[in-house]
Amino acid sequence: MALFVIGIVGVLTRRNAIIIFMCIELMLNAVNLLLVAFSKMNNLANAANNPSAGSDGQLFVFFIMVVAAAEVAVGLSIIVMLYRNTHSVDVNFLNRLKH
Repeated sequence: MALFVIGIVGVLTRRNAIIIFMCIELMLNAVNLLLVAFSKMNNLANAANNPSAGSDGQLFVFFIMVVAAAEVAVGLSIIVMLYRNTHSVDVNFLNRLKH
């Protein structure tokens, strides 16, 4: 929970696009960590009834990692185009891309 809160604070308070991007990745990793922990707890609780009880959270983590990889590709390309057009990675300069 603390990692997610640090990510939210970073997204809301920073102006550098790279730092914001890293904070979004930190939030995704916090969700992955929580899903694996809850999966492990569920596996311990239901191990006698269902032998494959702990794989659901790990499957969700895999899909979140795939989405994060796609986000990295798209996000970095947007940051590179922002830098090419404005020569800065400050998100306040995004208004210049309107015209």
